[in-house]
Amino acid sequence: MECPMPTININDANLLREIFETTKTIAIIGLSPDPSKPSHQVALYLQNVGFKIVPIYPKEEMILGEKVYRSFSEVPEGIDMVDMFRKPQIADELVEEIAKRNDVKTLWLQLGIVNNEASQKARELGLHVVQNRCTKIEHQRLVQS
Repeated sequence: MECPMPTININDANLLREIFETTKTIAIIGLSPDPSKPSHQVALYLQNVGFKIVPIYPKEEMILGEKVYRSFSEVPEGIDMVDMFRKPQIADELVEEIAKRNDVKTLWLQLGIVNNEASQKARELGLHVVQNRCTKIEHQRLVQS
């Protein structure tokens, strides 16, 4: 499977740094309970550096000590960033769910995930959009350095 090139993306290091500095709560779409999975490792890192994580996963009651929601639409608390570890086409539905809220500021599609159409819709909603990048790698590079 080939990953298309993102046509919508934030490449400005200062803006990415600002996103991390202003984000408090991150919904992790597809957060696996398996510690060997990248979603788990990234979420654990984000949690350890001070972000509140909100797991979205179809099973489990708790992951990394946090209540698990079956879908993003079930999350009652405010969310600053949505960090997605699912197949690219899931982003279409996710952006529709985000549009029904007024709290999300950033849609982040993880390394290897690109959905230009959903990203365009998210940008039209006023969101920052990052595709095909890892939150852990970028945070380490820009904030922890």
